[in-house]
Amino acid sequence: MITILCAGSRGDFQPYIALAQELQALGKAVRIAGNRSFAGFVQGYGIEFFAINADIETLNVDPKLLREAGNADNPLKMLLAFNKMKEYGIYMVSDYFAACEGSELIIYHPGCAIGYFAAQLFGIPAVLGSPFPMHRTQAHPSVVLYGQVPANRLTTSLSYTMIQSMLWLASKDSIKGFWRTKFGHTPADFGMPFERHNQAKQPAIISCSNQVFARPADWNPHIHQHGYWVVNEREEYVPSAALARFLDHPDKPVYVGFGSMTGINQYPGLAELVVAAIIQSGRRAIIHGLGHDLTLPESILRVDAVPHTWLFPRMAAVCHHGGAGTTAAGLGAGVPNIVVPFANDQFAWGHRVHDLGVGPAPIPRKQLTVANLTAAITQTTNAQMQSAAARLGAQIRAERGAMRCAQVVAGL
Repeated sequence: MITILCAGSRGDFQPYIALAQELQALGKAVRIAGNRSFAGFVQGYGIEFFAINADIETLNVDPKLLREAGNADNPLKMLLAFNKMKEYGIYMVSDYFAACEGSELIIYHPGCAIGYFAAQLFGIPAVLGSPFPMHRTQAHPSVVLYGQVPANRLTTSLSYTMIQSMLWLASKDSIKGFWRTKFGHTPADFGMPFERHNQAKQPAIISCSNQVFARPADWNPHIHQHGYWVVNEREEYVPSAALARFLDHPDKPVYVGFGSMTGINQYPGLAELVVAAIIQSGRRAIIHGLGHDLTLPESILRVDAVPHTWLFPRMAAVCHHGGAGTTAAGLGAGVPNIVVPFANDQFAWGHRVHDLGVGPAPIPRKQLTVANLTAAITQTTNAQMQSAAARLGAQIRAERGAMRCAQVVAGL
């Protein structure tokens, strides 16, 4: 049994579901361990699930901490938010450790470093499975500083120290406390594990397109990056009658939705701002997670959850928060992307979209206005941008990241 340790929101789970699907296709038994609220979501793809029962609700996590984490719009705020949240980690580590027991191999999200030490204890391979590039390189800054500081040798090196330290901070104390309670001592060779994945039996696999960030030449050969890990939907999505009618129109709409950001946080006036910008741009639009209490014109349709892989290719452009998974879907769709980053690595993906010529400059959520969102929507009609987006999308879709990374794991 291969066990994959996951953390985060629904979008964070999707790449690991894609990886699990490919492992199953290679004849491997695989399960995903994560927050119990995702059980139905994961099992819906025919993948075994191990529930982590300690979660935000059962631990009574201070809502203020969640808001701070969701609004961490610079590296210092990110570090402080990670530091405050770490005290809750010890309660989750026990469940994650239990998920590792009896496994033949462990793949772990960088926020679940207990997987590395459990694998060492059990004498089985540990594979770091990251949803973004995080290993040291001089090719470009990490996703905590990319686009926000001038890139040079010092800032690039610092950016990887920061991202790895923040991820390790999320796990370090909870692993240490759990291990001491269970075994009476800290794990052997205790320390940050991420750069230890430098041998054939202990590789790292990355969900990222080489068309978006090319695999750096200075990575060790056991870090594998072959493309995004994209879920194979088990059944063709069937849209509602209202959505089907709305899409049956010669003028393709623009999509606007900010994923989990508008679920965790409340942003008074955001929906009204978005709707006003859409109307001012003269475009038809589909919105998600916004406008629940608004009266919308016929040119705007509000939808509940629709698979991005189905919806985005049917759009003229997509506007989102810049989460790694949403950006992957947006770029893979081959349409221009508008990124409105709220926090954390979303700023980096917004800058990268712009640098690749497939979207306007990112508009940080705090700087969002009707005028600049209208202008961004209008920019997506640029023929050169549309052509660049279509070309990049085709290149991304030609990659087989999940399959090739699954082959690496299956060969261990």
